[in-house]
Amino acid sequence: MATTRQRTPSPSRTGRASRSAVRGAGTRRPPARRGRAKARRGKGGASHRRVVQRRRIALLSLVTVVALGYLLWFTPFLGVRAIEVVGTRTVSADAVRAAADVPEEHPLLRVDTAEVAARVSGLPDIATAEVTRSWPSTLTITVTERKPVAYHEGGEGIRLVDSGGVPYKRVSEPPEGLPRLELLAPGPADEATRAVTRVLSSLPAELADQVVAARATTPGDVEFDFTDDRIVRWGDAHQNRAKAEVLKVLLTREGTVYDVSSPELPTVS
Repeated sequence: MATTRQRTPSPSRTGRASRSAVRGAGTRRPPARRGRAKARRGKGGASHRRVVQRRRIALLSLVTVVALGYLLWFTPFLGVRAIEVVGTRTVSADAVRAAADVPEEHPLLRVDTAEVAARVSGLPDIATAEVTRSWPSTLTITVTERKPVAYHEGGEGIRLVDSGGVPYKRVSEPPEGLPRLELLAPGPADEATRAVTRVLSSLPAELADQVVAARATTPGDVEFDFTDDRIVRWGDAHQNRAKAEVLKVLLTREGTVYDVSSPELPTVS
């Protein structure tokens, strides 16, 4: 009868197996830890997607800005299609548009409004000009015309003079209803000129209509020739309203020279 022998594991093999089992048991992650690791990986992926999305949005915004800038600056999409003129009385709107010299469909954003205003102000009858953009395609030009208060006759012919003392426009003959300015060389830099034109601008219509000529050698001795060979000594360009009220009363009296240079002590002679 055969005898079966049972092999007994050697102590060395037994020890190695035990240590291997212990190591295996030690490196195996608990379920909770594995879940946290997956959550971290999920968060990392979401963060990366957000970064990519933000970059796409930034790039799209940049492209949009560049495209819009090109559209406004270089194309006639928002170009000038109408020029509106405001404030004219004697100057035609077409003359203002011609002086503005803005090509049709020129990009509205590229219009140099200060330069256009300067060109329009170069018209003799225009005192000031303001240019504004009215989107999407209109340029608005607002002007203030010069208002003549007198005329001057000299070596350059007959010229109208405005309230600032500026001789600005030649005319063929003396305009009806305007007084003659008897100054050697009128101009805005001359104090006597400014004093005379300032007083003329302040006169009420019932007095202004009677002025035939105006003169001054200094800012303090403004003098007028009135109708019926009357002379009015006005003095300086201060207290104009008070002087005008006093003169209205004085003109009801007989006389040749009416002095209101001191409105508190007027005289008639």
